[in-house]
Amino acid sequence: MSETARTTAAEEFANSATPMQKVQHALHRYPWLSPLIVLVVLIVIFAILGFGFDVGSLENFAKPATISLMLQQTVIIGTLAVAQTIVILTAGIDLSIGAIMVFGQMVMANLAVSATASNVTFMAGQNPYLAVVIGIAVATLAGGINGFLIVRFNLPPFIVTLGTLSIFTALTLIIFKARTIQGKEFEGAQDVMGIMGKDFQIGPFGFTIGLVVMLAVYVIMAYVLRGTAWGTHVYAVGDDPTAAELSGINVKRVLFSVYLAAGFIIGIAGWITIGRLGSASPNVAPEINLETITAVVIGGTSLFGGRGRLVGTLIGTFIIIILDFGLSLAGLDQAYRVLAIGVLVIAAVAVDQWIRKVKI
Repeated sequence: MSETARTTAAEEFANSATPMQKVQHALHRYPWLSPLIVLVVLIVIFAILGFGFDVGSLENFAKPATISLMLQQTVIIGTLAVAQTIVILTAGIDLSIGAIMVFGQMVMANLAVSATASNVTFMAGQNPYLAVVIGIAVATLAGGINGFLIVRFNLPPFIVTLGTLSIFTALTLIIFKARTIQGKEFEGAQDVMGIMGKDFQIGPFGFTIGLVVMLAVYVIMAYVLRGTAWGTHVYAVGDDPTAAELSGINVKRVLFSVYLAAGFIIGIAGWITIGRLGSASPNVAPEINLETITAVVIGGTSLFGGRGRLVGTLIGTFIIIILDFGLSLAGLDQAYRVLAIGVLVIAAVAVDQWIRKVKI
């Protein structure tokens, strides 16, 4: 079809489509639009309740200190959600993200911890920079193991990552004996191990190095997905792997590289977690797997693959954090936050199903 024919067809649709069809096409073209609307509505509601009504402590919602804290709370979920997004874009899913992150951060911490601390392993007392590199490399290798099992044996990603979730959780407990390493035990390595938690001010708002790194990961991966051949192949594989194979794309290689890249990002998230929490614990963030999937789904990325943007994932992460803070400040029980997230997830999947029926 010529460009003129395409333009004519688009003009005819614009003239004949109903308002709902136009909305459907807009959401299909910009999958991050619906979560952005939800985010704006939440901010407006909590801000109005805080300024105009006596509802809990919501008057603190729009204060710089609260906004700064909410931004800092996004760094762990937000970084891991990048890894989850690129996996889901291929119509896969990674249930082992949290376990790999914990394993990677425990490798870092047990390498960098002072050799004079109590109950340390044989690997203690290493150069902290080397510890970080090895920890990220281990997480990357773990992601590669997921990818290898999926592409080599044609196993479903759900089953593979469910299995490796248990494997890496068990390895963390067996090798590192479920021991939490406190920040003070790093002695001369605190500057490296805790750098992601260092804060700085811009006006009345407080930021951390970890937040800056998270945003950098988003920007870099957004460019890679939108501006490189690899990113185009990721979308093509997620949309229709058979058609991608017929067009000359090595589907298995793309899938393996996606899980490898996800592992690398997970490793970075492990380093961020140590700085954010000031310690390394095998019991950190037990619900992080579901929270990353929630952020991705609410952010408009299709669970069926091939459609979604990282900006939507970032918005989805903000929605989770803002709901948590807003409902907490309103004095509501944690159960209401869980309820609200569940409703949003179901609504997001329903909208995705509706959008996928769009007629191009």
